[in-house]
Amino acid sequence: MPETSLRALPKSDFDFWAAHHLLARAGFGGTPDQVRALSQLGLDDAVDYIVEYEGLPQPDADASSFRADIMRPATPEEAAQLRDARRAGDEVTLEKYRQMRQARQRTDRAQIADARKWWLERMIETPRPLEEKMTLFWHGHFATGYRAIEDSWHMLMQNQMFRENATGNFASLLSGAIRDPAMLRYLNNNQNRRQRPNENLARELMELFSLGEGNDYTEQDIKEGARALTGYTYSDDTFVFNERNHDSETKSILGRTGRFDGDDFVQIILSRRSCSEFICLKLYRFFVNDAPTVPDKEQSRFIANLAKKFRASRYELKPVLKALFRSQHFYDQAHRAAVVKSPTQLTVQVIRTLQTPTRELDALTSAGALMGQNLFEPPSVKGWDGGRSWINTSTLFVRQNLAVYLLTGKRPDIYDWQLSPDKYEPNHLLAHLQRNTRGQVEPQEALPYLCRFLLGTTPHPTRIASLTEFTNTHGGRVDGDRLLGVLCLITSMPEYQLC
Repeated sequence: MPETSLRALPKSDFDFWAAHHLLARAGFGGTPDQVRALSQLGLDDAVDYIVEYEGLPQPDADASSFRADIMRPATPEEAAQLRDARRAGDEVTLEKYRQMRQARQRTDRAQIADARKWWLERMIETPRPLEEKMTLFWHGHFATGYRAIEDSWHMLMQNQMFRENATGNFASLLSGAIRDPAMLRYLNNNQNRRQRPNENLARELMELFSLGEGNDYTEQDIKEGARALTGYTYSDDTFVFNERNHDSETKSILGRTGRFDGDDFVQIILSRRSCSEFICLKLYRFFVNDAPTVPDKEQSRFIANLAKKFRASRYELKPVLKALFRSQHFYDQAHRAAVVKSPTQLTVQVIRTLQTPTRELDALTSAGALMGQNLFEPPSVKGWDGGRSWINTSTLFVRQNLAVYLLTGKRPDIYDWQLSPDKYEPNHLLAHLQRNTRGQVEPQEALPYLCRFLLGTTPHPTRIASLTEFTNTHGGRVDGDRLLGVLCLITSMPEYQLC
């Protein structure tokens, strides 16, 4: 492995397989034609095309049908009626309002289910894959769960905030987090008052969102940070700074003293070198290598150099992402097929790479939950652990069945007569390969290519041998149903869980 730095990959080394690696990591993969088109751009233009996506069209997935008023606060008239009913012990009126609220909650739960399908469809269809990949990254980083919030519109607002700042400035994301109604509710900062500070948001702001657990701060810093965040609350869908509840007295945070508010608190955090290093470590594990070990010296130097660029760019993300995606380190063979696909990555990548039918979005979001990633519902404020935690005997079974379902329309819980009418035709995957005199692709050319294309790295000879044996028992041809069978076999391999 070459010595680590941010030096770029030699332009001559940016071939089809390097472009394949870039498209899988910076997005959700692509077809052979898309990979080839990206490789022909050359390294610099390919990275710019992916990172500078604002000029590309928005995906068709439309969010305009979502309602903001489902979990609205009571109107003044309703509030007055409830007060009067409580005073009078009017159970009939109180029950009517309980039923109205329960009806709104049912409607809201249906809307968050629709939001999961909407976001998944957006990831599948978008011509701007890095935008959605980074939105997914921030959703796991600033983790907020619907079950605790019970307001689908607030989750959608937060999702859009992540998207608008996906590759923007980390300072904007950190400032956005302390003003986001979903986050304020999730971490109880709406209860944070100068008379009785609530430490939840201050703790997670440093521990999970910026500095790293136990890194560069003390319990006293958390207490003082909580005081800075007093009065940061929301009303309906809008952030509110309640000055009456804010502690305007002097505070000492991370070695600095002043009459700090939440914005000052964020700026103090950003002034710490450890902030850039922590975020770059998370970006490294997301995009380069998620091995559950402490980074070695070479990886540590790379992350430190990336963090230095992050600080020099005043926390702009694009310069960091461009340096990462152009680096020799990123394309090193040791980092190919070195990241475990998240359930969302797996689902979207099968569809985008193989161009299978999307099938039923309900089935795909349910499979995502069974595999451990229910969108808009991270397991805790720490988000998803990711990496090898995605894989166990239960989730692996679902993962393999998911790929088969997308390829064939077959699910373990349905009969053949219930199959999707959309039949998948995979021949486009081999369209660019040479044909013999009979117009057929030779297995000795098709099988190694398909294996490498799907697995992201040069396959072990035993994998090719097993596929060759399969095709030999079916006439030695790789087309039609035989090709579909080959794809089902490759996607069932353990290596397919990596990208």
